[in-house]
Amino acid sequence: MLGLASDTDEYQETTSEMLNVISHNCQTIPYIDTISISMTPVDDDLLEGKHLLKAFDHLLVRRGVLYKQVEDQDEQLLQLMLPSAWRNDSMKGTLDSYRECKRLLSYEEGISMPLDLDKWPIFSLLTYDFQLSVRQACVFGSSGNEAIIITKDDDIFSLGSNCSGCLGLGDAFGSLEPKKIELLCRKNIVSLAFGSGPHVLAITALGDVYSWGHNGYCQLGNGSTNQGATPILITTNLIGKKVIQVACGSHHSMALTTDGEIYAWGQNNCGQVGSGSTTNQPTPRKVTACIGHKRTIGIACGQTSSMAVLENGDVFGWGYNGNGQLGLGNNVNQPNPSRVAGLQGVFITQIVCGYAHTMALSDEGDLYAWGANSYGQLGTGNKANMVTPLRVAADIGRIVLIAATHYNHMSAASTQVGRVYMWGQCRGQSICTPMETHFHSIQEVFACFASPPVTWKPLDVEHSETHTVLDSLRNAFDDPITSDVKFVIEGRTIHAHRAILKIRCEHFRSMFQSEWIETDKDTIEIPHYSYAVYKAFLRYLYTDQLELPPEDAIGCLDLANAYCENQLKKLCERIIKRGITVENAAMLYAAAIKYEAKELQDFCFRFSMNHMTAVTQTDAFYNLDEQVMKQFILKAAQNGAFKY
Repeated sequence: MLGLASDTDEYQETTSEMLNVISHNCQTIPYIDTISISMTPVDDDLLEGKHLLKAFDHLLVRRGVLYKQVEDQDEQLLQLMLPSAWRNDSMKGTLDSYRECKRLLSYEEGISMPLDLDKWPIFSLLTYDFQLSVRQACVFGSSGNEAIIITKDDDIFSLGSNCSGCLGLGDAFGSLEPKKIELLCRKNIVSLAFGSGPHVLAITALGDVYSWGHNGYCQLGNGSTNQGATPILITTNLIGKKVIQVACGSHHSMALTTDGEIYAWGQNNCGQVGSGSTTNQPTPRKVTACIGHKRTIGIACGQTSSMAVLENGDVFGWGYNGNGQLGLGNNVNQPNPSRVAGLQGVFITQIVCGYAHTMALSDEGDLYAWGANSYGQLGTGNKANMVTPLRVAADIGRIVLIAATHYNHMSAASTQVGRVYMWGQCRGQSICTPMETHFHSIQEVFACFASPPVTWKPLDVEHSETHTVLDSLRNAFDDPITSDVKFVIEGRTIHAHRAILKIRCEHFRSMFQSEWIETDKDTIEIPHYSYAVYKAFLRYLYTDQLELPPEDAIGCLDLANAYCENQLKKLCERIIKRGITVENAAMLYAAAIKYEAKELQDFCFRFSMNHMTAVTQTDAFYNLDEQVMKQFILKAAQNGAFKY
């Protein structure tokens, strides 16, 4: 978040300069019309001016409209400045009253809603103020007709049809308006999961697990089969354990603890609980066979199957296998965890399950899929089931996130460069190969094309209450009209604003306020960094976002280290991690040591350990500094790389 205020005169001066820059920048937009709206309520219209301003800030600025408050003969007016893009917009017209202004706000359904919420029909009736209070939400149910909401104030609400008491309200009545789940308020709920009954699991920050809803198969873990109309703390075998992840199949449940242990309970007709039998499990039971002594880092549930990723990158599956969703090379159900041998030599970091298919993502950004494929959900280009893992979507670039849910037959993924893809059953159509979308997040795919439209994981809601200032700052970057300083790199020019640079960066604050050669210069040459790196750095100062391909992130890490920009350093490390490969792992490891990026160094080392033979045969490893190579080999030996 950009800071615009300070107690010091120096900061106040630069803040004033920056606001002038923003104001000037706004004036350069080609506006074709200016209209004024009275903010005086008429008749019994009780919409307050403050609410109105909030709504305009969220709605109109997103459409390119600027506004300001003015006073004319003691009357408060809201003056709108319409851009040229509105020349044929049906919203442009006579807005001569406060009531007309209110009508404008409801013109486009959902446009004034916080990011992501507007895609889900069940949230359509939420008031504007309530929308702004939402921190996290999930949508579930056979028709996407149930929802749970967590607010910024740590209150928990639910709405929907309340099938099987899944709203946790203590009754069987549905509601289209949010109702508070009193028992969970102020419990600091951090994540949720849901089954098909539906039943719901919720984790607190302390690692406690609450359950409620359908319980015909003991999936609530309380030892009975009675429906749970209100949330109840699960105690059996979980007391003293801190749960960090929960997952639900149709009628079974799993929990992962900080110790890397898996506990499962509920329906077990296909062995999905992993107990070695097919008897339903009434309370949480530790999954011990084959993986009991190994540390698990991730879990997922299909309709009647279960999957787990271990710390060493191995994948295990158990339960129903009629479509090959366990990836074992056959269609035989497994009552105990069995290792997916088809992923031998591949280090898996994420696992997800659809209704009857499974997907896994490797540390190199490769996607593997197996199981049912009647809707093309494997992305293989056909509809043939696969009983062993097959690499898919190899032509869309490095993948960083995958998604699926046991509620449907759809798959989705996002790539390193932010592209979002979907395939499988998409609104009744079978898409057999990954299809690029215009969406910015995977959640939008499930909201718009999944059947039913449910969240694949809890939805983290973003708000833009400071949209006006941030948007103006973003637009001001590299603007030759409003800039007062130029940077020349490799013969190319980038325009900037001293005030913004001084506020955002200690390096520039010293440069422009001390006796530096560059202090009074209008043009500053930068000899040590590439144009791409320096432009990305300057844009970061305006947006808090770093847009760079992995190959340039090393240069930016060098810059961040030299300029003492710790947050930028972290962003560089994140990009580098997503771009690591066998070929560049050794080079990135050396760079991490050089720039004192300890977290990145550890990440590169772990990656190299998982691909030791391949990494040590690369040119990058051969060209390592002698001291770095010795250090690497010694550390690898200490971690068991050389056993004989």
